[in-house]
Amino acid sequence: MKIKSVFSKKFERYGKVLRGYDVDDLLKKLDDTTEKPSDKTIYLPSDSALESLPVAKQFSTNAYGGMPIQVGYCNGFNTKLNCLEWHRGSELNIPSTDIVLLLAQLESVKKGRLNTNAVEAFFVPAKTVVQIYETTLHYAPCNAVKNGKVSQDGFRVIIVLPKGTNLEKPALNAIDAEDKLLWAANKWLIAHADTSEAKAGAFVGLDGKNIDLNSI
Repeated sequence: MKIKSVFSKKFERYGKVLRGYDVDDLLKKLDDTTEKPSDKTIYLPSDSALESLPVAKQFSTNAYGGMPIQVGYCNGFNTKLNCLEWHRGSELNIPSTDIVLLLAQLESVKKGRLNTNAVEAFFVPAKTVVQIYETTLHYAPCNAVKNGKVSQDGFRVIIVLPKGTNLEKPALNAIDAEDKLLWAANKWLIAHADTSEAKAGAFVGLDGKNIDLNSI
């Protein structure tokens, strides 16, 4: 698997880089106040300290056209694909360190299934504001890869989403086939069989190898 750049033409089908936002204070708050595990990832959908900063209002007004948002984070250590998810509405990823994102297109999912051969990897430099379109499958960030080696430093990444995303799954009566993939509020997910999510009951829809950056 070749790791491409989010600044490349290849990335344009998945999202775009947003320019003009000053994220220095946001990332400093992230680095200074949030935990970064060395053996797993943690995710918090909404962090009041991050949401109190002026740039959060700019994201709501400018990037989301005035819609309510939440600003949280995903921190830790990860080298695997494991699952793919999507939302109704774009997601912003803003890393304080270099990361890799593993992405695929929603249109490639057929009857809830996708072969992991359809997944592409993209390098994201620190401080880059990356918009991931709602038609883009994604999951937890991965450690950066440099000179063919996976970084052991882990990552901290700001995650901006429409307000309420990733909270408790609503009770529903299935209407559409996609309903069986709903895993949390505004979060549809397909898992690889070899994951804790699958063991917890997530729909197993990823076929092929569970991508591991240590093996590319």
